[in-house]
Amino acid sequence: MKKMIPDCYWPDSANGAYVSHEAVCVLNTNVDEVTVKLTLYFEDRAPLGGYRVKVPGERTKHIRLDKLLNENGDPIPKATPYAMVVECDKEVGIQYTRVDTTQADLAIATTMV
Repeated sequence: MKKMIPDCYWPDSANGAYVSHEAVCVLNTNVDEVTVKLTLYFEDRAPLGGYRVKVPGERTKHIRLDKLLNENGDPIPKATPYAMVVECDKEVGIQYTRVDTTQADLAIATTMV
């Protein structure tokens, strides 16, 4: 299963106690564990992959992208527009959410993919 999220962005600043971040929520209704692989695509550089997360069977996992490192220890870059491809070995539900705290009013955007 492959899903695409074309508009990703992790702001590089915050507003007080609230932290800007992104998350990918995975709902695994399968009995078996699934492996979730994330690959990032940029306007001006090569793709960045190696982000892997296991989600147990019949569970959900909220993957905070601001805390995620790939197999080389690379974080997801801040203040850089990118797109993401999410690949799983079984069918799962995927929701992407961005919390932007750079403005006084704050903002949240979410989408199912």
